[in-house]
Amino acid sequence: MHQFKLKTEIDIIMAEMNFGGVIENVVTREEFPLEKAREVLKNETIAVIGYGVQGPGQSMNLRDNGFNVIVGQREGKTFDKAVADGWVPGETLFSIEEACKRATIIQLLLSDAAQIECWPLIKKYLTPGKTLYFSHGFAITWNDRTGIVPPKDVDVIMIAPKGSGTSLRRMFVQGRGLNSSYAIYQDATGHAWEKVIALGIGVGSGYLFETTFTKEATSDLTGERGSLMGAIQGLLLAQYEVLRENGHSPSEAFNETVEELTQSLGPLFGENGMDWMYANCSTTAQRGALDWMGPFHDAIKPVMQKLYHSVITGQEAQISIDSNSKPNYREGLEKELAALRDSEMWRAGAVVRKLRPENN
Repeated sequence: MHQFKLKTEIDIIMAEMNFGGVIENVVTREEFPLEKAREVLKNETIAVIGYGVQGPGQSMNLRDNGFNVIVGQREGKTFDKAVADGWVPGETLFSIEEACKRATIIQLLLSDAAQIECWPLIKKYLTPGKTLYFSHGFAITWNDRTGIVPPKDVDVIMIAPKGSGTSLRRMFVQGRGLNSSYAIYQDATGHAWEKVIALGIGVGSGYLFETTFTKEATSDLTGERGSLMGAIQGLLLAQYEVLRENGHSPSEAFNETVEELTQSLGPLFGENGMDWMYANCSTTAQRGALDWMGPFHDAIKPVMQKLYHSVITGQEAQISIDSNSKPNYREGLEKELAALRDSEMWRAGAVVRKLRPENN
């Protein structure tokens, strides 16, 4: 392995990243090209089980990249969506049981709750030498709660794209890649590493960085509840409410809170970092941001520490298992999402989005 150096253009293929003594193993598509991935998996039948969040993007990317892939899905609206995406019943689209029976690699992309429900069926087809693939470490990390304990004679691996399946597919179509983490929980065949990297390249990863099932699960749950979803909604709503309570119009409050963040500033720090975004704002904005990031950090960090403790102790996992296993879970979820969608801030957002130049 080569030493990973921080510079504007990274020309290291497979590297050990050293950030203050922390070493990371990284694999890029240059080191492990698609042709090599195809060669590694040429004799494998990959069954993508579940066609919900990650299933469509991963399965279609694998298909378009030339791998032997089939889909396993229960009949219903999601099955019909798979048909609309070009999967053919009886040829490339099957019941979950039939897909597992045909597969040498089972990509378990059902929701966490559905994985628990279907595990007895899936486990039956995990015969020696097969590969069990996850895109989230939840089921294995908290297997004392999920009951998902794989047989010892199968490989157990993970590719976890750092974004939604929709983003994975969209970036693939654009000729780009979404970064993913990879992990090996069990290497029964001695070939788990080459298989996990080949699958990571096959599903459309930009580059792959090493993790463990536990680290992925805990960081993922923390991120979803924190800066990626929960915290960002709480922060945006708090600012929007303060502006509205002080006489600002919905349009002004939304533009200053959300629209400028997502359409202007976010792309800037996504491109070159927060410092570059600061450097491309007014000196007044720079001064205020530098002065106020400390108080926000100090106020938010205790909440993040409480959140992480809830994740690492398994409390968040149990809450998810209990909630998502309820028979009326979908109905309750839709009510909560409807309340969010119908709030004033996001109703204002719907109007603002319609007024964007590209929509007129």
